[in-house]
Amino acid sequence: MPNPFPGMNPYLEQPDYWSDFHNQLVTGLARALVPQLVPKYRVVTDKWIYKITDSAAIAIGKPDVSVQQSRSSISMAPTAVASVSSTVQPIKVRVPLLQEVEQAYIEVKDAATQAVITVIEVLSPANKRGDGRRKYEAKRQQILDSSTHLVEIDLLRQGEALPLDNPYPSHYRILVSRAEARPIADLYPFNLSDPIPPFPLPLRSDDPVLIVDLQQIVNQLYDQLGYDYFIDYRSDPPLPWTRADVETLVSFAEGSG
Repeated sequence: MPNPFPGMNPYLEQPDYWSDFHNQLVTGLARALVPQLVPKYRVVTDKWIYKITDSAAIAIGKPDVSVQQSRSSISMAPTAVASVSSTVQPIKVRVPLLQEVEQAYIEVKDAATQAVITVIEVLSPANKRGDGRRKYEAKRQQILDSSTHLVEIDLLRQGEALPLDNPYPSHYRILVSRAEARPIADLYPFNLSDPIPPFPLPLRSDDPVLIVDLQQIVNQLYDQLGYDYFIDYRSDPPLPWTRADVETLVSFAEGSG
């Protein structure tokens, strides 16, 4: 069964699916670009590594490993003053730790000079909240301050959208920032009921326009990775959603069979 949604499938935003889908999407996008860019450009996938608090990692779906003990099973060690009986029991609390996060992205490099021409980022939940957001915003600003083009793909409804001087509300968005046009950039906003819009990949000014069909890549991954066998469309999709969104979801999910 093909992807039952006309654009982004919101069920893929769930923690059980997102991490794998994100990595597969980055790889699939890179493979789709290679035949259209060689031999002038190299398409390279890489990972940037940063640390966030473990509580933030849990919030974005990373597993929490902990050992818990019921209060009734806690035995008190003998005290120095045996005649004094204490009723105070310790409470198990969590101390903040840092957890390492790896995130894949794409670089389009000039094959002759190895200069990075374009960076393509597919946002994850960690990029839109807390420590991860602050670290990503710093990386983003470094790119915006350079001569490198930036393509930023946000397929997540959760979390606050990355900053723009004139934000436009939408469920999802693709930002194309050409270095020579900054601070002006092209924003492609779209909603749950819309197909993912094709967008031009910024390269050298003398290159022909290359249009990226991200919708086709998402649909191919949905089929190839067998998501239709594992996603329960009878369950609620991840938050947030409005009443209109729910009605749209129900109609598409029922149409999926």
